[in-house]
Amino acid sequence: MASFRQRRDFILLAAALACVGSLAAAPPRTARILVVGDSLSAEYGLKRGSGWVALLEQKLAREKMTAAVVNASISGDTTSGGRSRLPALLKRHQPTHVVIELGGNDALRGLPLKMTEDNLVRMVTDAQAAGANVLLVGMQMPPNYGRAYAEDFNALYPRVAKAHKAQLVPFLLKGVADVPQAAQLFQPDRIHPNEQAQARMLDNVWPALQQML
Repeated sequence: MASFRQRRDFILLAAALACVGSLAAAPPRTARILVVGDSLSAEYGLKRGSGWVALLEQKLAREKMTAAVVNASISGDTTSGGRSRLPALLKRHQPTHVVIELGGNDALRGLPLKMTEDNLVRMVTDAQAAGANVLLVGMQMPPNYGRAYAEDFNALYPRVAKAHKAQLVPFLLKGVADVPQAAQLFQPDRIHPNEQAQARMLDNVWPALQQML
């Protein structure tokens, strides 16, 4: 007949195995991806569901990745607007990942670069403090905005990402704005990419985001 100690050890072992089994059977944690951007992410001038963020949702579904996407992008938004909106968005959605795509409107308005950088830094650090991984999506300005200003602006994103250990997409419009047939990939305003360009924009974002997920 088994001793009391043997019975106790058997019960403890069975309980431990049951815990392991329940952990193995637990569903994977759902990633919550919050996108905070401007018109480039808000489907400006596009039919609903055709922008790169919507294409991201479709890709996640095809890849059978457990993730939900919240697109909090607003056309015309600046880094100041994003900075002021972010705390409430973090509290409401509790994202595991935050994609920051802002800064282009700052440059178009000729806003001080120090202010843009400070806002990006604050957004990155606020998101990280809330427990989210951060992907900073960079933008570039052509030299006709002033070579010195353009070069300084283009250097903002790598500097912020490196200093605060965020992932980086160097240029959201790579393969869109910097190709010979660029005009064919933009809406008539020559500022906003058309529907044809959205898949390429997602291609620019996906490798870094996939690595984070």
